[in-house]
Amino acid sequence: MAKKRMNHTAAFKAKVALAAVKGESTLSELAAKFGVSASVIARWKAKLLEEAEGIFEDGRKKVDEAQVDTEALFTKIGKLEVALDFLKKKSDLLP
Repeated sequence: MAKKRMNHTAAFKAKVALAAVKGESTLSELAAKFGVSASVIARWKAKLLEEAEGIFEDGRKKVDEAQVDTEALFTKIGKLEVALDFLKKKSDLLP
């Protein structure tokens, strides 16, 4: 008989991982309490600790990069419009 794969919500994973980070209980105790294997809890804890730094990153850097890309695109659009206008005028001269 195959085991049924459980899909846990992100909130549940965060709750279990935070309990593991606190260290008030062992992984075995948490596994029994939440009905999840200790190895799964260890993975969730590692992922939480690994990605915790990203929570506090400065989001303004991403906005600045996007703005630079937007300005470059507008410049390119302007150049293409000039080239298109030039070609339209020259195509009128063709027989």
